[in-house]
Amino acid sequence: MTASPILSCRDVTKTFGGLTAVDGVDLDLYEGEIRGLVGPNGSGKSTLINVLTGFLSLDSGSVTVDGTRVERLPAHRVSELGVARTYQIPRPFATLSVIENVQAASYFGNAKQRPTDVREEAARWVAFAGMQDLAHEAPDALTLHQRKLLELTRALATRPRVLFLDEVLTGLNQQELAEGIALVKRIKEVGISIIVVEHIMRVILDLCDHLTVLNFGKVIARGAPRECLEDEDVIAAYLGKSHA
Repeated sequence: MTASPILSCRDVTKTFGGLTAVDGVDLDLYEGEIRGLVGPNGSGKSTLINVLTGFLSLDSGSVTVDGTRVERLPAHRVSELGVARTYQIPRPFATLSVIENVQAASYFGNAKQRPTDVREEAARWVAFAGMQDLAHEAPDALTLHQRKLLELTRALATRPRVLFLDEVLTGLNQQELAEGIALVKRIKEVGISIIVVEHIMRVILDLCDHLTVLNFGKVIARGAPRECLEDEDVIAAYLGKSHA
C-alpha cells in the first residue's frame, strides 16, 4: 500500500429533508486494497457510494481521488478520474449484445480511442470475466449471475483505478458465489482497488482486507474484518442490544 490513499473522504454528511443518511463519515481506500463497506439495511451504504462517485451532492465534507478534490464534480467527471461502480440491479443496454454493452462502456472510459482499440479492450474484459461464449447474446437471455457479470465487466471496461461493487454477488448460488469471489480477487491482482458492499459474511471474510461499518449513517467500527464483526456495537447493530 502507498502512504496516501487513492480515495479518501473526510467528514462527509448527506441529508434528505430531516433525515441524515450519511453523518460525518471518514473513509480511506489504498492502492491494492479491498475494503468492505457493511452495515444493516438503511445504514447509509448506498448513499455514501452515490456521494463518493458523484451521483449525489454532499452537504459537507470532502472527497479526494488520488489527491484531487472531487466532491463538487458530476459523476462523469469522477469516472474520468478512474472511478467506476456497479449497481445492485444491473442496467445493461437492452438492445445491445453483451460485447456491444462492454464496447460502449470502454468508449465511455476513453472517447479518444480508435474503434479497433475499443473492440480489443472490450474483448479482453469479456474474456477476463469468462463471458466470451456469451459475447453475442442479448442481456435478456442471461441468467441473474450472467447479468451481474456483465454489469461488472462493463465497469472494468472503463479501466478504473477504483471500483465500487454494490452487492454484485448477492443472490448467487454457492458455485456462482465462489466464482465471483475468485473473479474479484483477480481484479485486485490487476491493480484495481475495490470497495465492496455486501451482506454475505462469507464474501466479507474471504475478500476484504479491512472493513468500515456503518449504522444510521455513522461509522461504528473500522479495521480487520473478523475484529469488526466481533465488535459489540456491530453485533448490536445487526442483532439488537440483547445479543451484544
